[in-house]
Amino acid sequence: MTAFRALVKKEIVVLFGSPVAYVVLTTVTILTSITFFEHLRLYNHQLFLYASSSMGGFESDSIPDYINLRDTVFFPVMEQLGLLLLLPIPMVTMRVFARERDTGTDELLLTSGVPVATIVAAKFIVTFAFVALMMAVSFVYPVTAIVQGGLGLQHLLAVFIGLMLLGIGIASIGLICSAMTRSHVVAAASTVATAYLMYDFGWTHAFVSPGVAGLLDAISLHPHFARFSEGIVSLADIVYFVALAVAAGAVVRAALQIERVRP
Repeated sequence: MTAFRALVKKEIVVLFGSPVAYVVLTTVTILTSITFFEHLRLYNHQLFLYASSSMGGFESDSIPDYINLRDTVFFPVMEQLGLLLLLPIPMVTMRVFARERDTGTDELLLTSGVPVATIVAAKFIVTFAFVALMMAVSFVYPVTAIVQGGLGLQHLLAVFIGLMLLGIGIASIGLICSAMTRSHVVAAASTVATAYLMYDFGWTHAFVSPGVAGLLDAISLHPHFARFSEGIVSLADIVYFVALAVAAGAVVRAALQIERVRP
C-alpha cells in the first residue's frame, strides 16, 4: 500500500507538472461551456418564438413536444462533446507509459520490486481521476445554468455520467497505446485512430450480417454512451465501460510483465 500511494503521488506530480494537463482542462471546459450555452440559447429561443406566436403565449402552460431539452440540448451536446473527447484525452494518456520508456525509467520501475499490477493500478487510477476532474470542472457552467432554470438536473447528471464513462473508455484505449510504444506522438495518434474506429460501427451495417452488426454494436463506444442522452443510466452500459477499463488494465499488465522478464 505504501508503494501504491507513492506511485499515485508520483503520477499526480508528473501529470500536473506538465502544461498539457492545464491546457486540456481549460480547453475542454471552455468548449463544453460554449457548446452547452449555444444549445441552451437555441432552446430558449424556440420557447420565446412559441410563446410569442399565435399558437400560444407566455400564459400558455402547454409546450409542444418538439421543444424539449433532450432534442435541443442534451442529445446534441453529448454527440458533439463525445467526438470532442477523442482529441484531448489522448494528449494526456500518451505520456503515461511512453514517457517512462522514452526516458528509460521504465526499467528502474520494473526492476524495483513493485508488483506490475500496482504500477498499472496507480497509473490507471490517476488517469481516470483526471478524466473525472476534467468533466466535473467542465460541467460547472451547465449545472449552474440548469439549476437556475429549475429543470433537467437529473437528465444533466445522466449526460455527465455518460460523458465521463466515455472519457474513461477513451483513456483506457490510450493507456494501452501508450504502453506499446516509446513515442508520445505514436501513442496519441494510435489512440485517436483506435478510439475513432471503435466509436461507432453503424456504417458497417449495410455490409455485414445482422449477427455481426450486433456484435460490432456491442463493442462500439457510441451505442453505450448515447443512451445517457435520454436520461437513462443503464447498468449494462456502465458494465461495458468498466469491463473496457479492466480489459485495458489486463492488457497493459501483460505487456509490462513481458517487458520485465525480457532479457
